Amino acid sequence: MAVHSDSASSGKKSSNGPNELLTFNAENMQNNMKIIYYSRTFLSIIGGVVAGILGFTGLKGFVFYLLLMGLTSLGLVAKAGFSTHTYFDSWNRVLLDGFLGGLMSFVLFWTFAYDIVHIF
Repeated sequence: MAVHSDSASSGKKSSNGPNELLTFNAENMQNNMKIIYYSRTFLSIIGGVVAGILGFTGLKGFVFYLLLMGLTSLGLVAKAGFSTHTYFDSWNRVLLDGFLGGLMSFVLFWTFAYDIVHIF
């Protein structure tokens, strides 16, 4: 993951006083958000296939998705060293971005895998 850039990147050391503002590199932030989006989409697809193969139906499948996204968020925060403000502008981005897009992919592959394994 890419780290934000400090305002003292020109080689000068500055004190981390209360009035100093952290600056974020927009490209690094965009790259980090892409990583979150791709990770959630990939794990949603894999989770949907697993839920379909295991035969989850109804609420069990959605609970499985919530657990999967919780583990994904925990993994992303652990990858960031539990310091989300170093890599992202808000911790909400780590927890919630890509949640609904991942849900659509999950349901698509969940029903597809369930149909192939249990119906056909």
